[in-house]
Amino acid sequence: MGGATRRERARLAARLGGEHIRTVLPSFLPYALVTPSFPFRHLAALAGRAPIGGAREVALGCFVAARLAVERGPAAPELTDEVRQARALAAKSWLGTLTLPAAVRAPLAKCIESSARSGVGAIAREVAAMRSACAGYLDAGSRAELDALAEGLSRDGRVALPARTSAP
Repeated sequence: MGGATRRERARLAARLGGEHIRTVLPSFLPYALVTPSFPFRHLAALAGRAPIGGAREVALGCFVAARLAVERGPAAPELTDEVRQARALAAKSWLGTLTLPAAVRAPLAKCIESSARSGVGAIAREVAAMRSACAGYLDAGSRAELDALAEGLSRDGRVALPARTSAP
């Protein structure tokens, strides 16, 4: 039986002229979606997993502050000072509605305020202070994201987080 199978394969290969793989599909089909990148996914996941109350609100506060801070980097969209101040004011008033521990509220508020008017180096220091104050409420992935943000902002303003793109 093995001989018949071998003969059949040889006959098919001869008939195709040795070209048994005609075409190879491209790696991305034209209608396929690109996997979206999401900065601070660990913070967002922690906020979704945490029970209602302190840990969830700390994670949400860190997430908002980190989003405001990362948009001060050189790869961020150009926003006017008025828009930055309005966003920081809205985030700070939202922060006032959360029930945060006293040791966490001040560093979060300072980080949000610094995103509106400070330089990149000052924002990096505030992110590092926020991470230190909130370390007891955050998991390892969330702490690593905040560390990467602070390091990227303090080094040269280039944050080592995935870019937000949706095009291939």
